[in-house]
Amino acid sequence: MGKNKEIKTNAMRILDKMKIPYEKSTYECDEFIDGVSVADKLNLPHEKVFKTLVTQGHSKEYFVFVIPIEKELDLKKAAKSVGEKSVEMLHVKDINTVTGYVRGGCTAIGMKKKYETRIDESAEEQDMVYVSGGKIGVQLKIKPEDLLKASEGKYADLIMNNL
Repeated sequence: MGKNKEIKTNAMRILDKMKIPYEKSTYECDEFIDGVSVADKLNLPHEKVFKTLVTQGHSKEYFVFVIPIEKELDLKKAAKSVGEKSVEMLHVKDINTVTGYVRGGCTAIGMKKKYETRIDESAEEQDMVYVSGGKIGVQLKIKPEDLLKASEGKYADLIMNNL
């Protein structure tokens, strides 16, 4: 261990409190890099690494979507999954204000407020998934059903079908 005690993110504290097991991986990184680069740094299979996207609905409510890093969020499917007419991606400048996290360190667990969360149904096929640990440089390995429980989310079909 390093000289200072291990820093826990809000997400890790919530998982600990819920007695949900997870494994933490860290990587050197000072600023935002995309999920594919993170997966490559940690030698993780891309289909197991998920990114967290925050949107704002037609109603002005915020919604959280967790999808595989190589996929694109289908905004129509996303809106339908939360009963909205439409959703659009949150501006990068608003991520911290809305979630309490920074771009690249955003996770569905432990945001400032509880937002309606949907996890792409492809997560169900994985034994484990990797998501941001709540800050840049931290990834958490967790069972999909535990991610669902910790984020109070639901599974939905969220990704664009490649034509």
